[in-house]
Amino acid sequence: SQFMENFCWEWDVLKHMTAHVDTGEPLPRALFDKMTEAKNFQSGLQTLRQIEFSLFDMLLHTENEPDFMALQAQVRKEIALIQPPAYSRTAHTFSHIFAGGYAAGYYSYKWAEVLSADAYAAFEEARLTGDADGTKTGRKYCEAILESGGSRSAMDSFKAFRGREPTLDALLRHQGMA
Repeated sequence: SQFMENFCWEWDVLKHMTAHVDTGEPLPRALFDKMTEAKNFQSGLQTLRQIEFSLFDMLLHTENEPDFMALQAQVRKEIALIQPPAYSRTAHTFSHIFAGGYAAGYYSYKWAEVLSADAYAAFEEARLTGDADGTKTGRKYCEAILESGGSRSAMDSFKAFRGREPTLDALLRHQGMA
């Protein structure tokens, strides 16, 4: 789903998907630009928050620290730019890792964003190399990722599509950090 969301943040796609209820005019470009800025607002802090949650989750399920609040405080001291108040009990509401089956796997949220952005970058690159409508790239994506399904590892499928391992570059660019 994250991969498909990328298309909705492309002006050339979105302008064909929107229409004013009275005039039928597409979303104004200026409004689209403001929406993109709002989407990327404080994305660095959001990334740090996910890293904090991921590290806390990983340590919680791999270390023998019985005091999870102390562990969370340790992680926050290392990662967070803005320290929450001492009475904050974020861990008590972190259902993903306590009730949602993500034990030591919360990092997969950020990893999925990396894979999604890097895979989508292939379509961005295709426009610059003669595959303007993305047909060839789409076909390669379908064959390498979708059709292979679970018959091989996700990394092998990604490398079959991109010809390399994933990088952070596209995610940082898509979130306005590069």
